Amino acid sequence: MRPAVLVLKRLRFTQIRLQHRSACDVAVVGGGIVGLASARELILRHPNLTFTLLEKEKELALHQTGHNSGVIHSGIYYTPGSLKARLCVRGASLAYSYCDQKNIPYRKCGKLIVAVEREEIPRLKALYERGLKNNVKELSIIDARAIREREPYCRGIMALDSPHTGIVDWRLVSLTYAKDFQEAGGSVGTGFEASDIAMATESPASSTEGLKFPLVIRSSKGEEVRCRFVLTCGGLYSDRLSEISGCSPEPRIVPFRGDYLVLKPEKNYLIKGNIYPVPDPRFPFLGVHFTPRMDGSVWLGPNAVLAFKREGYKLYDFNAKDFTDALSFRGLQKLVQKNLVYGVGEMYRGVFLSAQVKILQKYIPELSSSDIVRGPSGVRAQALDHEGNLVDDFVFDGGVGELGSRVLHVRNAPSPAATSSLAIAEMIADELEARFKL
Repeated sequence: MRPAVLVLKRLRFTQIRLQHRSACDVAVVGGGIVGLASARELILRHPNLTFTLLEKEKELALHQTGHNSGVIHSGIYYTPGSLKARLCVRGASLAYSYCDQKNIPYRKCGKLIVAVEREEIPRLKALYERGLKNNVKELSIIDARAIREREPYCRGIMALDSPHTGIVDWRLVSLTYAKDFQEAGGSVGTGFEASDIAMATESPASSTEGLKFPLVIRSSKGEEVRCRFVLTCGGLYSDRLSEISGCSPEPRIVPFRGDYLVLKPEKNYLIKGNIYPVPDPRFPFLGVHFTPRMDGSVWLGPNAVLAFKREGYKLYDFNAKDFTDALSFRGLQKLVQKNLVYGVGEMYRGVFLSAQVKILQKYIPELSSSDIVRGPSGVRAQALDHEGNLVDDFVFDGGVGELGSRVLHVRNAPSPAATSSLAIAEMIADELEARFKL
């Protein structure tokens, strides 16, 4: 039995139905890794307050958290001194310590960022300097011979070696956060899809406490939870949750699906650790890479194509509202205009695997189309502004009026949110304390 399943069996989820009995000091909406880490951090800081975490699915961490590549990033790519850089480096350190403390298996299998063309070398060296400024541990530049020593089947002329990069099952980590939260006294309500957040107009029936809990969160099924404050970590639905309390519709979440290929088991010997390309600044996404997994498999990819449904993991998954919202958004239209050739190429490679393999062969020449099968997909919640720019930093919002003064929305928690989750939780808890005077 997988470790994540074992932890899931030990958790006690509650289908929230009794409106007048569901009340707490702080409600956290969203049971992905950011919501779970934040709920855990808050209850550990404030054990005298009551906390409830609400998740629309029947289980936790099913979407972005449960569909990512499983990498523990080291913090190489991000602008020195930026929030993303600081959170990633600290988050990786906290993640390794947490896994050690909780006996969660992980592997420090390292990562090579490989240059296969001479023109990539200046960008590779710039990444090295950036990583040093970000205090990434044990970073070094290696030559073609050292590449072969680390990855015998990989070919490149120079690479950035990051031995501090690792892999872990992030869903297992998330479920362990949930276990900590429950053991500290927090309650978890699943099957609760928040559809409205409003100020209560009267006390709950049979209550003698007046409006001690002035906010009411209503589900799509008519259930209610009363609370004093709300934190939303909605991931793919973060913009829609924010609009409930009067926030701006931007940044808008546009879903991008990433399709992975999987090496056939008899070919897993080709890959030892993570192998990544040198990022091309002309394109909005990182590019395909090779990622070993904790279950022993090796994933290749992903591509990045517009998803026709916010939780659409299959090619033909479609939701009319999600599709219309995305296509009618001026920001997406501008992004497509700026990256039309790149986008068409991504769609082509998603359909014709031989085209994807051709790119992968630049790094592993022995790879062939017969060595791979189609694998899982994930959907990334990409925040866009109206100019078509990828929103690459954290965005918090509250809204307007009395409601806005009691709600904190995490509008954007960009990649690598899983790696940074414990550090992000510290920042969110600080923000919540400052806004709500907990």
